[in-house]
Amino acid sequence: MDENEFFRQAALRICGNLEIEEAMQSCLQFLNKVMPLDRMFLQCYDFGFEAMRTIATATKSECSKLDFLTPLSNKARSSAGLKNLPANNDIFLFKDPQKYAISREMLSYHNFPCKSLIVLLLKSQEQILGSLVFITEGPEIYNEEHSRLLSMLKEPFVIALSNTLKHREILKLKDLCADDKRYLHGELRRLSGDEIIGVNFGLKEVMEKVQQVAALDSPVLLLGETGVGKDVIANAIHYSSSRSSGSFVSVNCGAIPDTLIDSELFGHEKGAFTGAVSRKRGRFERADKGTIFLDEIGELPLQAQVRLLKVLQSREIERVGGVKTILLDIRIIAATNRNLEEMVKTQHFREDLWFRLNVFPIWIPPLMDRRSDIPALLQHFISLKSRELKLPAIPTVSPGATDFLMDYNWPGNVRELQNVVERSLILNPSGPLTFSHMNIPMQKESGKFQEQILETDNLDEITSRHIRRVLRKTSGKIHGPGGAAALLGINANTLRNRMNKLGIEYKKKMSK
Repeated sequence: MDENEFFRQAALRICGNLEIEEAMQSCLQFLNKVMPLDRMFLQCYDFGFEAMRTIATATKSECSKLDFLTPLSNKARSSAGLKNLPANNDIFLFKDPQKYAISREMLSYHNFPCKSLIVLLLKSQEQILGSLVFITEGPEIYNEEHSRLLSMLKEPFVIALSNTLKHREILKLKDLCADDKRYLHGELRRLSGDEIIGVNFGLKEVMEKVQQVAALDSPVLLLGETGVGKDVIANAIHYSSSRSSGSFVSVNCGAIPDTLIDSELFGHEKGAFTGAVSRKRGRFERADKGTIFLDEIGELPLQAQVRLLKVLQSREIERVGGVKTILLDIRIIAATNRNLEEMVKTQHFREDLWFRLNVFPIWIPPLMDRRSDIPALLQHFISLKSRELKLPAIPTVSPGATDFLMDYNWPGNVRELQNVVERSLILNPSGPLTFSHMNIPMQKESGKFQEQILETDNLDEITSRHIRRVLRKTSGKIHGPGGAAALLGINANTLRNRMNKLGIEYKKKMSK
């Protein structure tokens, strides 16, 4: 084999792998045909530990990535530091390794028999990346011709090692980014108030359905008024599923102009239309291996509904201006505050799309139907907004203020409560929070205005009035679903004991 063919064959094997240990093994299997070679080591001197760090090793039958240190004597360290080397001398032939402290100690530590070895320094722009050690364990001895042939492979090995180091750095950064992504997702959910308040009370049935469907890939349709927290429930479904490590992509269908819907949802190729200066991935493509949340699905125009139906049926898309079919592995969650059945009847929503989406509907009750959650929501939003506004302390709530809020109808639901809390903190950051300045009108009940909250500091009086109001709402029912105990978030026997203590009569007197 002439030198050009030798270099080509060896270089192909060296540069054919991103993992340096695999490149070393492939090269060794080739070199073994033209020279004695039983083992290769890639190592570098660690100045911090003053020891030799072995990075990789290879034989004809196996290879492995390593990271361990070999302790060295003072005499060996002076050689291992590779200082005061002759100029332009990157390869060293050790015909008698036992004569030199560095080679003798390394071979003894690893318990390798060796009659001769060659060390090839790998340098890039005068920076030493490491050194390759070629070992023969048999009776044959390396000579100057072997050393010359191996010196020809310095550049391919430098390229391979540089690529490996960069590849490992990219993998390390990828792991760090994934870890940061998980942490930031958690922080965003916490800061945006995406904690589920009411799991054991007002949202108990909702969360039971979430747990039932989360592990599956079935489409979910979230129904409920504006501001009830459909996005929070969608998050809960995604992060309770096997797709939690994938992307959660949220799309507000009502906020995208009709002319941009296809580009936003499915992406576009460069030059697909005026202004498409580069390729763009759409929301569906970004959600691959994860979940896409289509909020306000009822706002999609009919033509976009047709294209969405195709995606639901085939789980594949084509970018605008593209011809390549892109397969998707996604879970679809849709949400709306509109009556889609009525929209189907009036032909404003496609019936076939409705059937595709309505596999597992979840109704999220409005805040007025889960008033027992208001105290917990109130404390949650006060803590959350106090941190956001950087208040020195969390303000307290004035006595009677919670009842004041529980008597309100909350047409804006949880979002309105959150806004009311933020406005109150801005106007009265030191507290206590009364909410009286909001001029919230009281709701009507049974054709009569509810009694106004009396200003009092007596806890028994406040508690008595609150329990009576809740009992009127439940028509005197105490125990079971929809009973006063469930609304108040306490045990039924505890409520009865408290009613006896406060002198509150039972059902027959509640209508008075």
